[in-house]
Amino acid sequence: MSLINNNEDAKWRKKLSPEAYRITRQGGTEPAFSGQYYLLKDKGIYHCICCDVPLFSAKEKYDSGSGWPSYWKAINDTAIKYLTDKSTGMVRTEVRCANCDAHLGHLFEDGPKPSGKRYCINSISLKFKPDAS
Repeated sequence: MSLINNNEDAKWRKKLSPEAYRITRQGGTEPAFSGQYYLLKDKGIYHCICCDVPLFSAKEKYDSGSGWPSYWKAINDTAIKYLTDKSTGMVRTEVRCANCDAHLGHLFEDGPKPSGKRYCINSISLKFKPDAS
């Protein structure tokens, strides 16, 4: 590992809680039904916990029954990047923050209309900012 990577890693370890670091920087997953946002119904925007980029709107959030916050679309097409994840013996689509490369969760094709998508996101990878209105 290069010195730059070590410095970057130290920055994230200092900024994030150990659990947020494990999930966002090491690709972990929080237990279902344990995250602070999976039941939240307030109006607002969900931002990346690492870099504060807006990722998801509460307007597109729905209860998927999965135990994680779920959204049928991202706030815009450039906020998210997608990677193929074969780590569990099946092929899934990993969702990462396009700005800082934080692991957020996974994308599934079993969501509601109009997109048919389910962004299944770890609460700990998000920071909720309520609408000011």
